[in-house]
Amino acid sequence: MAEADYDVLILGAGSGGYACALRAAQLGLSVGLVEKGKVGGTCLHIGCIPTKALLHAAEVADSAREAEQFGVRATLEGVDMAGVNSYRDGVVSRLFKGLTGLVSSRGIEVIEGEGRLTGPRQVTVAPTTPSSEDTSEKTYTGRHVVLASGSFSRTLPGLEVDGERVLTSEHALRLDRVPRSVVVLGGGVIGCEFASAWRSFGADVTIVEALPRLVAAVDEASSKALERAFRKRGIAFRTGTRFQSVAHTDDGVAVTVETGDGGHDVVEAELLLVAVGRGPVTDGLGYEEQGIALDRGFVRTDERCRTNVEGVYAVGDIVPGLQLAHRGFQQGIFVAEDIAGLGPQPVDETAIPRVTYSRPEVASVGIDERTAVEQYGADAVESLTYDLAGNGKSQILKTAGFVKLVRRKDGPVVGVHMVGDRVGELIGEAQLIHGWEGYPEDVAPLVHAHPTQNEALGEAHLALAGKPLHAHS
Repeated sequence: MAEADYDVLILGAGSGGYACALRAAQLGLSVGLVEKGKVGGTCLHIGCIPTKALLHAAEVADSAREAEQFGVRATLEGVDMAGVNSYRDGVVSRLFKGLTGLVSSRGIEVIEGEGRLTGPRQVTVAPTTPSSEDTSEKTYTGRHVVLASGSFSRTLPGLEVDGERVLTSEHALRLDRVPRSVVVLGGGVIGCEFASAWRSFGADVTIVEALPRLVAAVDEASSKALERAFRKRGIAFRTGTRFQSVAHTDDGVAVTVETGDGGHDVVEAELLLVAVGRGPVTDGLGYEEQGIALDRGFVRTDERCRTNVEGVYAVGDIVPGLQLAHRGFQQGIFVAEDIAGLGPQPVDETAIPRVTYSRPEVASVGIDERTAVEQYGADAVESLTYDLAGNGKSQILKTAGFVKLVRRKDGPVVGVHMVGDRVGELIGEAQLIHGWEGYPEDVAPLVHAHPTQNEALGEAHLALAGKPLHAHS
């Protein structure tokens, strides 16, 4: 092709896009980064970061409410959502300032506006807020183009989101009050996180999930443990239950669901949160017109994030697989290094850690026991569950849960599954064990600081290596 404007032209500045831009610039490549909103994308502004700030505020509310059991006299007078939102916005603002400064310091050109693919390696950008001086579209070219246009909150056919009584997660984050009651449609990660936060703030919550269990993508033992904990916290949930319709009432919504016997039931609440997953933002961006192969709206790629069109890559939520910010981030770095000729190893999807930041947290890496049995056969798989009741720090924190290990018999650990407060902080070590194909005998001799929850990982591996110090199952 003729001389391009950039070595790497990226459409979308979310986790995948900005990571690709930063690494490419670090490697000496010229970079154009097209973004219609703010650099940082969904994760920073309306996803992971603000949601986890909300969940931390919920944890503080629980700490105040439950202080007496630790010998501390405290009372929870209420939740000031304006204060919570101010705290959350401060976190986002500081991270955004740091990210924009980093992007600027690397010499990355941020092109503001709505971009669409108009050639194999060409993006045309229309200004999102055209001024009187500049209303024209501009076209840019790249030796390589990276599609990183992200995802949106899905809804169901016939279910109209109005942003007032029927909300998506984006609307929920902007609420200026704690709702009295909420029906959460969807018992996956997003639904369970909001249900957990709202319950901590004092709302009555009912989750409606069509699948047989909450967070159905995780190991069944983890799912059942979360359900037990939610039941104990007073979070109602109805699994194996399909949504049928929603109607507005004088003071909220009436949600009609199908019951197991083919009948119907109505659940009333102030609000309905629609948390049925996220879809790829690819429609109307010129992908199909330029020959990019799509599958139900997702961009098809090979293991090296390459599309079927030469020189065009795709990363993040638009690529089939786990829709996680850290997956897109790592894919972005991979693509930059691939373009630079470094020959990086492809991202291993099974090695990507997954965390649900509810109370308790659910964390995992690798495959679950059922998948291991399917892959290797029942006789070739061994599992062990270490209860956090035997872990000193977990008792100090008054949290229940477990560490479950799945291994190939006489082989490496292929899955680590954890439930309990703060177990998301343990997933780093679990990821190393899985990623380096560690055997229980490799991990057992490692010294874990006492008292920490990390010890639970150590003791689980001791037990699986045939050196149990506590009871396990």
